[in-house]
Amino acid sequence: MAVIRPFKALRPAKEVAHLVASVPYDVVNREEAAELAKDNPLSFLRVTRSEIELPAETDPYDKIVYEKAKENLERLKKEAPLIQDEEDAFYVYKLTMGEQTQVGIAATFSVEDYDNNVILKHEKTRKVKEDDRTNHIVTTKAQTGAVFLTYRGVHEIDMAVEKTMKETEPLYAFTAEDGIEHVVWKMPEDYNDIVIFEIQKVKNLYIADGHHRAASASRAQKVMKEQNTSHTGEEEYNYFFAVLFPAEQLKIMPYNRVVFSLNNLTVDEFLKKVGDNFSVEKTENPEPPEKRTFCMYLENQWYLLKPNENVKEVEDNVGENLDVSILQNYLLGPVLGIKDPRTDTNIDFIGGIRGTGELEKLVNEGKAKVAFSLYPVSVDDLMNIADAGEIMPPKSTWFEPKLRDGLLVHLI
Repeated sequence: MAVIRPFKALRPAKEVAHLVASVPYDVVNREEAAELAKDNPLSFLRVTRSEIELPAETDPYDKIVYEKAKENLERLKKEAPLIQDEEDAFYVYKLTMGEQTQVGIAATFSVEDYDNNVILKHEKTRKVKEDDRTNHIVTTKAQTGAVFLTYRGVHEIDMAVEKTMKETEPLYAFTAEDGIEHVVWKMPEDYNDIVIFEIQKVKNLYIADGHHRAASASRAQKVMKEQNTSHTGEEEYNYFFAVLFPAEQLKIMPYNRVVFSLNNLTVDEFLKKVGDNFSVEKTENPEPPEKRTFCMYLENQWYLLKPNENVKEVEDNVGENLDVSILQNYLLGPVLGIKDPRTDTNIDFIGGIRGTGELEKLVNEGKAKVAFSLYPVSVDDLMNIADAGEIMPPKSTWFEPKLRDGLLVHLI
């Protein structure tokens, strides 16, 4: 049984929402964040990536960074302004990117459900990134970015969402600089009980994106509980902010790979070793045509890779049969020496939104030696792996379009 709760969002005045709203903190590096925010004093990146206002040599995990985030949040409350709603509410958040549209409910969800696997994960998290967002949450007393949840859609909830969009005026409606349209409504209170009751009947929710945000909310809850001698379990820190989307509406893009060296192999030696487990054919198409196929870019040439008879299907382990696992287990590991892609500095990951042109660019400029494009994981794969209690390899899924930070904030 899953728990969903309305909350009093801290949110920008309507006329400045497009200026406040920013890309998620973790899809840009420091330089990109600084560039996006440089002419916009209201950008929420000044809260989520507050190091952009500090000297370049500042450690991004220094205490001063989190204190700056707190300071900037307080400043935005006054200058934007950001105003907290007086009544608890659910919010409907619609994202449109080209022909792709998805509509979710922004709400708060139980940390206990996360800890007890009512809310299921499919990725491992990295401690340094958990530490970062935990410190950010505890210092600012706010969850500034949404976790992206999904579930198998429920008709009654879909109807409540549809009626909200038809019957009420949007709080916000704007198209961001990347072309993605963001529309937010406040759900009428009359529908709250329907949403709560129907979600109570749902066995599991799933983290689609935002594993570090969720893990950090759980860790922050433990810290704040320890500090609160009057803890009751009803405090806002016992819940985390997320947007819940029906799985049927979602689209996953591939998470591609680039590798910086060939593990001391010549190109010919490398291609021969790849041929041990894959057929290797030159191709003009940079995208794999189906599951269990891969495209590889090397020295201005794309190759289509297909696993041969050495690549066995693994029984009783859904994750090991994913394309990302096959590539790791039969090529990246044994040929290129990449044993742990979460920590190995010889590999990097390129979100599918950047396209295969980004892979070509990195290799052609000599910044990478070889690149691999993958066929996207399906939402069913994600849910089946989570249901089985398994974990996907790192950087398996890239979701688009992405939620904006700063439109709705959960104060704790």
